[in-house]
Amino acid sequence: MPDVEGLKRSLAGIRIEDNPAIVKQKSRDFFWYSPVLKRQLEHVTGDLVVSPTSEDEVVRVLAEAYAHEVPVTVRGAGTGNYGQAMPLSGGLILSLAELRGVGAIGNGTVTADAGAIMSEIDQVTIADSRQELRLHPSTYRSATIGGFIAGGSGGVGSIRWGGLRDLGNIVSARVVTLESTPRVLDLTGDDLAKVAHAYGTNGVITRVEVPLAPAYDWVDVLLGFDRFMDAARFANALGAEDGILLKELGVIAAPVPHDYFLRHQRYVRRDQSMVVIMVARQALSALMTLVGRDSRASVLFRSDRAGEDERRGLPPAYELAWNHTTLRGLRVDPSITYLQTLYPYPHQLERLEKVTAILGDEVPGHLEFVRFDGNVTCFGLPIVRYTTEERLEEIIRIHEDNGCPVFNPHRYTLEEGGMKQSDPVQLAFKREADPKGLLNPGKMIAWEEPDYDFGADKVYLFRGLQALEA
Repeated sequence: MPDVEGLKRSLAGIRIEDNPAIVKQKSRDFFWYSPVLKRQLEHVTGDLVVSPTSEDEVVRVLAEAYAHEVPVTVRGAGTGNYGQAMPLSGGLILSLAELRGVGAIGNGTVTADAGAIMSEIDQVTIADSRQELRLHPSTYRSATIGGFIAGGSGGVGSIRWGGLRDLGNIVSARVVTLESTPRVLDLTGDDLAKVAHAYGTNGVITRVEVPLAPAYDWVDVLLGFDRFMDAARFANALGAEDGILLKELGVIAAPVPHDYFLRHQRYVRRDQSMVVIMVARQALSALMTLVGRDSRASVLFRSDRAGEDERRGLPPAYELAWNHTTLRGLRVDPSITYLQTLYPYPHQLERLEKVTAILGDEVPGHLEFVRFDGNVTCFGLPIVRYTTEERLEEIIRIHEDNGCPVFNPHRYTLEEGGMKQSDPVQLAFKREADPKGLLNPGKMIAWEEPDYDFGADKVYLFRGLQALEA
């Protein structure tokens, strides 16, 4: 049985928070994007928050958690959307927010502690050597590098660099195991797959080394189109222009930009779909040449032509994209939700057009163009005008029946959210690094229920939540 009180006594000298209100707040991520997860996880909370200030303290905390059999859920900034960082079995919230140092900056790499904020890493590397991170989420100004690697999959920069788990996008990760005597492991190469996008279920990432790219002067450009599919076709063509250096390329269907992007509302009509672009200044002329060839495109906004006061009053383009699109929508209409889909290459536009025709304004489109297996295609984060869980499942089936896989953001487990199958590498590492299964329990079905049928049309519910559902 977990001995929380004994654990607290054993951690004298390390910062502990056990005020129930604060612990509950620190137990939450952005699960409330999903009405399904909101119902399932609203009351989930840990028992205490522990905030180590060094890797040595992390090792001590994990050794004591093992001895006292207390579950451990690792937390960065809590900006994930799927309940990844929520303690389904209570126990200890291990906050790494105090591990935020930025270390060695090389010619093309940087080493940083897991709790380092991504925008703050860039501030240091840009000042030092005019280099910046290749990839970051739309929560760039609050997300931690460790949380991104443990829970993310891509984001701003993916149009150039692909996904986070693609070879080369992580150089190394330092990981602490949860054993009687925790080990500190330095993972590289294929071993990185053991912990990347594993939700902290099989090791605690304390430090990472990631590649850098040249820090260009990025210009935000917003384009308007009268038809969503015309915007999608333009973006698809732009993504294939290898000579035009981009950092962000998204498409958002009307009326979402007008209705939800309140500070940009004056630039866009309600019936216009929007293409959101971050382009390197030296490629801006080439981009404008491409825009000029398309009579359907109109330039709504260019940050290089806006005054300083105007720019200061607007969020950056990346905060209109990825999951910030949904966040801005939820601030206006809390009843909406979203999906995560893939439109596979080379039939992405054909499949997109088909599901768009079927679902219409019930599911306004939102695309993020990326490099995927060497080709430019698009992921979808469409807005869903939510009615019932049953209809949400129907919308998911419509996508999948038409060749558009759904990475379900209304599931909190690793497998249901993306892989839809067990990851034998991550499972094997969990058996080695977390023999008692204390790390983030409930998030890896392969550990909790090895015979689970991923082909069955059912929702996995961790036993810790079954009692709440009853």
